Amino acid sequence: MIDLRDLQKKVYQNKVDKNFNVTNVAMEFCLTHEELAEAYRAYYKKLPDVGEELADVMIYLLGIAEILNIDLEVEVEKKVEKNKRRVYALVDGVRTKVNDGEVA
Repeated sequence: MIDLRDLQKKVYQNKVDKNFNVTNVAMEFCLTHEELAEAYRAYYKKLPDVGEELADVMIYLLGIAEILNIDLEVEVEKKVEKNKRRVYALVDGVRTKVNDGEVA
């Protein structure tokens, strides 16, 4: 099992050790977007490095989370549970969220 908290700290430390950006969050989001585009390109072109490109996306996300002091493991677990509670229905042929999964 992966410990995302530990991995998040390792990703951040590697950025610090290599003198990569750890202050310009906007740039990190842009670089994450580029990595996601590279993953899509690899998928679309049936290239063998889709997994590596997805790993790059995750590494950037973990780095941003650490920069912003967000425990991504906690946030992902909360979001997975919220998504499980959501209710969807077909509305005019389109799958539409009818309940956000919030507990009253």
